[in-house]
Amino acid sequence: MFAIIKTGGKQYKVAENDVIKVEKLAAEAGSTVTLDDVLMIGESGKAAKTASADLSRAAVLAEVLDQSRADKIIVFKKKRRHNYRRKAGHRQHQTVLRITGISATGTKPKAAARKAAPRKEADKAAEPKAEEKKAAPKKAAAKTEARPKAKAKAPARKKTGE
Repeated sequence: MFAIIKTGGKQYKVAENDVIKVEKLAAEAGSTVTLDDVLMIGESGKAAKTASADLSRAAVLAEVLDQSRADKIIVFKKKRRHNYRRKAGHRQHQTVLRITGISATGTKPKAAARKAAPRKEADKAAEPKAEEKKAAPKKAAAKTEARPKAKAKAPARKKTGE
């Protein structure tokens, strides 16, 4: 199943488990976002649904993976023979989404709730392992204390011009 959604003034063709980069959305990493502006829903071998009555309740569910910035775009302006040159850079804010489900009725699929629970258990299991590790004792400090200090040397003598 796939869907065509509209967000940030652009259209995206998405399927379940796709990772897409969209214009910045107001959501934190790890949260779930519902994209309601669905333009088309289709399945392989079946006719696509494009009627507004069919799509009024349709929604695409996505998990926010990251809030990041796109690569830098260089903006260079020049007017020849006028000694006019301007250089500026721009990095667009973007949100990275993983599509968790496509629903024609707008309800959340139950599979998304099951996937979120095992991740929390895995995080809890990883925390005690980090606490068990201890820093190794510093051996280099003990060696420097045991050495006797070097005697101060007298300044070198100047050679006389014979």
